[in-house]
Amino acid sequence: MTETANTEFFALSHDDGVAHLQLNRPERLNTMTPAFFPAVRDAVRGLGDDGATRTLVISSTGKHFSAGMALDVFAGNFPALAATTARERLAFQESLRRLIDCFSALDEARFPIVCAIQGGCIGGALDLATACDIRVCSADAFFTVQEISIGMTADLGVLQRLPKIVPQGVAREMAYTGERLGAERALAVGLVNAVPGDAAATLAHAFALARTIASKSPLAIAGSKLALNHARDHSTASALQQMTLLQSAIFDTDEMATAIAAWQAKRGAEFAPLTPVAKT
Repeated sequence: MTETANTEFFALSHDDGVAHLQLNRPERLNTMTPAFFPAVRDAVRGLGDDGATRTLVISSTGKHFSAGMALDVFAGNFPALAATTARERLAFQESLRRLIDCFSALDEARFPIVCAIQGGCIGGALDLATACDIRVCSADAFFTVQEISIGMTADLGVLQRLPKIVPQGVAREMAYTGERLGAERALAVGLVNAVPGDAAATLAHAFALARTIASKSPLAIAGSKLALNHARDHSTASALQQMTLLQSAIFDTDEMATAIAAWQAKRGAEFAPLTPVAKT
């Protein structure tokens, strides 16, 4: 059964463990305003707290995935950007930390996120995309660290996450030049996993990946994401130590028996959802 909710910025639906968050302001190139960020954060964390979502697809509408931050934000409609005193700059740091946290919610979600990209993935949109687990894109897609072209350093996570996805030289070239990285090269350097064709084929491919992920044990998938994220950000020795603690917490022979029986019978397995997170 499909459940759908709409916001000013996106439509959110959920069907049989696969959620879909689709940006829906194509007339504005799906640009991001300050209110967009907490809306995404709350939607993703709400799905995670509920426990029923096993994977999330993020896609968009129109010609471009997103043109990033709306330029009028930089034209004075975001008061924190005008910080001049020490107190104002301290407040600016906290505001930015909270903004960064909105995309960190994707990275930290208990479920994997597949991002389906068509056309331009520009500026803040690339921050969003690099916070996802898997990216696929259409043949006409391109990626750019647009911030450098408007005289600022990108600050919502792309400079921290991109070098852990693509080679350092590629990340630095993108960060320093603002030049577009096309779909073909994005695939070659590992920024995306596939370039299926047009936007419709890209979305279909993303959902196929999402359904495959959703068919697996959500407990094992959540554990895998925790382990991969820790290994990305820590030494091998630290990651292996974390693995001993993680596995001792989530190892479940009943879950394994269910998966093995389904695999041997060549049928899908029925797994219980993750336990909802208690409200505080």
